[in-house]
Amino acid sequence: MRYEFKPSFEDSIKKLSSEEKENIKLVAIQAIDILSQSALVKKGMGLKRLKDDYWEIRCGIKMRVIFRWNGDLIEFILAGSHDKIRIYLKT
Repeated sequence: MRYEFKPSFEDSIKKLSSEEKENIKLVAIQAIDILSQSALVKKGMGLKRLKDDYWEIRCGIKMRVIFRWNGDLIEFILAGSHDKIRIYLKT
């Protein structure tokens, strides 16, 4: 399984606190483990398919991480609120 953090993802977490950044990175690692089938989906993780090959995983109540899963490549695109994710998907 290959993974990539896009510049848009890095930009989206740049202004967050160090605790929030750490939580987002932990969720990203958990998503990689789940998608590579080396871990099971825990209840409450909120992993769901949004459209086409775009997926979302929750990072707490307010934050979401959106990624694109295509074959063996996972591209982390954006971290942000539900509204920020919705706006991204519309464009």
